[in-house]
Amino acid sequence: MGILIVDDAAFMRMMIKDVLTKNGMEVVGEAENGAKAIEKYKELQPTLTIMDITMPEIDGIQAVKEIKKMDPNAKIIMCSAMGQQAMVIEAIQAGAKDFIVKPFQADRVIEAVKKVLG
Repeated sequence: MGILIVDDAAFMRMMIKDVLTKNGMEVVGEAENGAKAIEKYKELQPTLTIMDITMPEIDGIQAVKEIKKMDPNAKIIMCSAMGQQAMVIEAIQAGAKDFIVKPFQADRVIEAVKKVLG
């Protein structure tokens, strides 16, 4: 069971990784944009992906669509800033399972991960 973290901000990836590892979860990879996320997903086949919405090159929504094409059962949680409701809805329609809002609470991250992994 491994988690892929996708965010263009290194400190956000670090924060999410920290929350997950402290809760006994394994982070298998990180990516800084949607293009890298698709590559890493192919390579690592993670159990779960936590994906930022707003990123350079390929954004989170496009990346979700591409990943879902490769793996219809992909489990993806979106990470969004406040006020991105429309984008969150689009991401959910594209196949994301849940979302967390930045700045996030650690327990909300864990709750979302546990819910999606069921």
